Amino acid sequence: MLSIVIPARDEAANLPALIAEVHAALPTVSHEVVVVDDGSADATASVLKHLAHEDPHLRVLRHRYACGQSAALRTGIRAARKPWIATLDGDGQNDPADLPAFLAARPEQLTPDQPWLAIGHRVARRDSAWRHMISRIAFAFRRWALKDDTPDTGCGIKLFGRAAWFDLPWFSHQHRFFPALMRRNGGTVISIPVRHRPRTAGNTKYTTLGRAWVGLADLRGVAWLIRRNRLPEVEEIR
Repeated sequence: MLSIVIPARDEAANLPALIAEVHAALPTVSHEVVVVDDGSADATASVLKHLAHEDPHLRVLRHRYACGQSAALRTGIRAARKPWIATLDGDGQNDPADLPAFLAARPEQLTPDQPWLAIGHRVARRDSAWRHMISRIAFAFRRWALKDDTPDTGCGIKLFGRAAWFDLPWFSHQHRFFPALMRRNGGTVISIPVRHRPRTAGNTKYTTLGRAWVGLADLRGVAWLIRRNRLPEVEEIR
């Protein structure tokens, strides 16, 4: 029923506990955990190999070299065997205990091919004041450019249908624009309050200014995609 896709690079110290927490959060849900090692230089590959040997619900894929978070998510979603996809960051800052709330939020008649997205809203972020300020500026600019009111597009915990994801245009850094792309396809996006935990091991893979610079180019591209989109109204006549 559910594939939990976790992109990870140099997260050997965080993954064992995170994977155990996923299983603990979903005791009655048929699920698999798909971890994509994005070219890690630490012991991530060997740690995951050991865990997979003991855990029949864990699948591990590895990029030979680092390709970025969106590429790792793409690899994991394409390899997933379940119709619904949940994503978590590999650093352990997303709490898997929030996943049941996402599953409960799905409309009863929703199918995996319908464009619908639930995304976390970190209400008490464990980040520096500088990152808070940059995030607020980025939100205001994104809201103006894309008409996207999602309060926290950078949150790693999400839920959506695998088939619906295949209808989205893919590009590097795509994961930052999931809400706008789902709405572009006529979909619904809801935000769910979630916990945000401090990183306990390893280092972040992003710099604030580097992310902002790349994000500007991507923002222009997504705004163009939205402007050029026209969804047909379809009726079956036979």
